[in-house]
Amino acid sequence: MKVKDHLEDVKKRLEELREQIRYHDYRYYVLNDPEISDEAYDALFAELKELEEKYPELVTPDSPTQRVGVPPAEEFKKIRHLTPMLSLENAMNESQFNDFHDRLRRFLNLAPTHPIEYAVEPKFDGVSANLYYENGVLVWAATRGDGTEGEDITANIRTIRAVPLRFLHSETPIPQRIEVRGEVLMEKDEFLALNEEREKEGLPPFANPRNAAAGSLRQLDPNITAQRKLTFYAWGVGYVEGVNFKKHSEMLDALESWGFPVSQLRKVVMSAKDVHQYHHELEERREEFPFEMDGIVVKVNDLELQGKLGWTARAPRWAIAYKFRSQEAVTRVKSIRVQVGRSGILTPVAILEPVRVGGVIVQRATLHNESEVHRKDIRVGDYVVIHRAGDVIPEVIRSLPERRTGNETPFHMPDQCPSCGGPIVREGAYHICTNVACPAKQREYLRFFVSREGFNIEGLGPKILDRLIEHGKIHDAADLFTLTYDDIIHLEGFAEKATRNLLRNIEKAKTIPLERFLYALGIRHVGVKMARVLAEHFGTLEALMNASYDELSQIRDIGPETADAIFSFFRNKMNLEFIEKLKKVGVRIQERMREKVEKPLEGKSFVFTGELKRWTRREAQALVESLGGEVRSSVSRKTDFVVVGERPGSKYRKALQLGIKILNEEEFYELIRPYLRETLERV
Repeated sequence: MKVKDHLEDVKKRLEELREQIRYHDYRYYVLNDPEISDEAYDALFAELKELEEKYPELVTPDSPTQRVGVPPAEEFKKIRHLTPMLSLENAMNESQFNDFHDRLRRFLNLAPTHPIEYAVEPKFDGVSANLYYENGVLVWAATRGDGTEGEDITANIRTIRAVPLRFLHSETPIPQRIEVRGEVLMEKDEFLALNEEREKEGLPPFANPRNAAAGSLRQLDPNITAQRKLTFYAWGVGYVEGVNFKKHSEMLDALESWGFPVSQLRKVVMSAKDVHQYHHELEERREEFPFEMDGIVVKVNDLELQGKLGWTARAPRWAIAYKFRSQEAVTRVKSIRVQVGRSGILTPVAILEPVRVGGVIVQRATLHNESEVHRKDIRVGDYVVIHRAGDVIPEVIRSLPERRTGNETPFHMPDQCPSCGGPIVREGAYHICTNVACPAKQREYLRFFVSREGFNIEGLGPKILDRLIEHGKIHDAADLFTLTYDDIIHLEGFAEKATRNLLRNIEKAKTIPLERFLYALGIRHVGVKMARVLAEHFGTLEALMNASYDELSQIRDIGPETADAIFSFFRNKMNLEFIEKLKKVGVRIQERMREKVEKPLEGKSFVFTGELKRWTRREAQALVESLGGEVRSSVSRKTDFVVVGERPGSKYRKALQLGIKILNEEEFYELIRPYLRETLERV
């Protein structure tokens, strides 16, 4: 036999083996219905591996053998989604879902009796991911991130056996390009087994399956991710090219036919009443399922209607997360400790007898402030009802005074800071330590400073920061960038490799985008979103530092308190000295050039009257302002346009009297439509 013919036979056998293994992976990991024994599967896999080792030039990236084996990454790179991954608005109860349903009917101009077809499915409590395929082959995968770009987790996603590296053949044509959106999960049993293993190794347990899944996905070494038994459920599509769908449910059926796990609990219903029934059924059965769910997701099934309904800047108008009630449990308050935050605010925390709430062991719960403790009459020794607010944060709902024995102790906030003994001042409901050198404040600020949203220094966890403080190696956050090999190598748990890795991570963190630098400064009222707003508006740190109070207060989304906090921060001598120290130790801020944004409505004034269908009044105002226009509350001769919705009021009549240009909602839409996509990205 000729060499060429022999290679063709090998190629053919390799493809047969890969196709068989993909099919059996689908039967086992997706359908949970294997057709062959483990031994038969292992024999197929062993033959494939042996042939690929013998003919390495014939190995393909989508081969089942290539799920694991790449070396650890040094960092997660960023990947930009082809279409944004927006979040969902929440409905916390039946009434809020009914409001959502009524808004859709009004927007679509439907009669009260006209049905809306909804696709409903469980809301998985996992980590969202975006998987991009070309001609049915996985190219990259990313976390949701900020909705526009996420972290490159391709190597880790490839280790999840439920994720197809290549689409299965089906009756639905395979698209040229497609973003498959879904949830990475860790099932409850796997979560418990992982935590048992971690405790045996002396490692801290994960708080819940979602955190375990997130931690597993963010391993730089995919071999570690492969050891964690993660799964994946597809729930939607972003960008798609080469295939068309009419309904969301058809899209999910296609994903399933291509080999993706899709929830078997999904349904199509025809009324709000059916949605409530589905919600009730799943809520009652939530403990039966192998994975955590915290509600259901409701989507308008017709994709054309989805397009008409559109999106706000943050969420689609055609979908909503209809949440379950928080799960509750009863436990006893063993003690109440007072924690000092990075801003000096003292927070009472209930130390509880451990209790399971919604699949998570809870031992601590915030009590917010002294007034809240007294309002709920919570005492040390009390039995209390707790829940996880939004199924995440443990919270004490109420005490059970009928179970008191007389040995319970009322709580009072201390007169001095429990960390430094410094003076306490009262500001409204809060008690605040005013000592700028308070070690607890410094410790909490350091944790905040190195967090993922701030300087994102990998490997600098709370315990390591505490050791550095205890050994006198750091006194403030800027000292982190002066640490040497000798400062770290002698710390407990550090060998040469770990020391050099940490030093490399610290050096890498010295270069930081302006928005993350602003967040890391810890300015009051400046979170991730506000830091981004400031970076986009001012472009440079110097421009922000020199901004007047009036300039700050005129920025959309910045209220008087926030403007005052920002203005005061940059007038504080100690803060300015800290920023200067950061620069001296090598911190380099990646500043932005202020973008020149088209303002086609500049100089034009608008008044809105009546009920709009396409937008809320606030959304319409934001659109006008983002295009340079001004929205006024009353009509005058200086008004350029009056936009009229349903049931307009006296402003409409006044506009007619004054001869002001009147636009109905469709005419207003046509006016701004050429700029709409760019505008929505800015709003």
